[in-house]
Amino acid sequence: MLTFAYPWLALLLPLPWLVDRFVPPHAQPRAGIRVPFFGTLVSLTGQVPESGTITARRGAGRMVILILCWVLSLAALMRPQWIEPPLHRDLPTRDMLLLVDLSASMDTKDFVNAQGQTIDRLTALKAVLDDFVARRQGDRIGVVVFGDAPFTLVPFTTDLTLTRQLVQDTAVGMAGPRTAFGDAIGLGISLFDSSTVKTKTMIALTDGNDTASKVPPGEAAGIAKDRGIVIHTIAIGDPTAAGEEKLDEAALRDVAERTGGGFYRALDREQLEGIYRRLDEIETRRIETISYRPKRDLYWMPLAAALLLGMGAAAVILLRGRRSAPASPRQEALS
Repeated sequence: MLTFAYPWLALLLPLPWLVDRFVPPHAQPRAGIRVPFFGTLVSLTGQVPESGTITARRGAGRMVILILCWVLSLAALMRPQWIEPPLHRDLPTRDMLLLVDLSASMDTKDFVNAQGQTIDRLTALKAVLDDFVARRQGDRIGVVVFGDAPFTLVPFTTDLTLTRQLVQDTAVGMAGPRTAFGDAIGLGISLFDSSTVKTKTMIALTDGNDTASKVPPGEAAGIAKDRGIVIHTIAIGDPTAAGEEKLDEAALRDVAERTGGGFYRALDREQLEGIYRRLDEIETRRIETISYRPKRDLYWMPLAAALLLGMGAAAVILLRGRRSAPASPRQEALS
């Protein structure tokens, strides 16, 4: 669709006519010749001399060319634009951060996969997490892994393929053998500092007792609540275990309740899949769609037409002038 950025400039279209009609013409005095037989010339020509000025008039052809050049120049100033069909873009309205425990206890083989084989906890977590992330179209996903200390594996991104690949490349113990759950929450809060979206969610997956954090999980959860961050916790450890592998369900439940999230317990792969299905229902996909129509400027087309028209008219006038010019004595001698 054709449109103009400055259509009000069309009001200037009659400006040359107004100038010609109401502005006095430019006066240019010329020297005259006085002859003693002026009266004889008047009687012979039959013209009556009058005082005043003589206004030169342009020919019809030149007038048409000037009018066309003015219209084309004005059309270029109005900035014609061609509007393309509308394009739609989905903007994420939620940032979701996954806190993945890579402590040594995640190597425990107490999960059964779909083929009936016994697998370790991290492998089961990867399989279910991969499907969960794949359905998060429209969200920005980030991943923090933690053991002795937390590390940012994936900053917030909409590239879900990259996120899934990096999660699959994680291994037990790559962040240390112990569990620093509270520090992982603290790192997640700092990652949310640069976030401008309305909805901020953490999903924490751990199977051990917090033994390495400098900040207790409860205090970190209180800070997260003040920042508007909701934390869901998933306990995938054995509640009857002791020592480093002991699962502190009370701490995980407290973190979830403080921030308005949910606490879930996964003792096998089926329960883990069910938890992700429930989270998928709670944390529904939220996007904001914006539409815009690209514009292409076309001002150069009337401008080029005016330039070519003016150059063509000048060339025609020049050729006519040369043809009508009298021949020089040399040219007559050669002919």
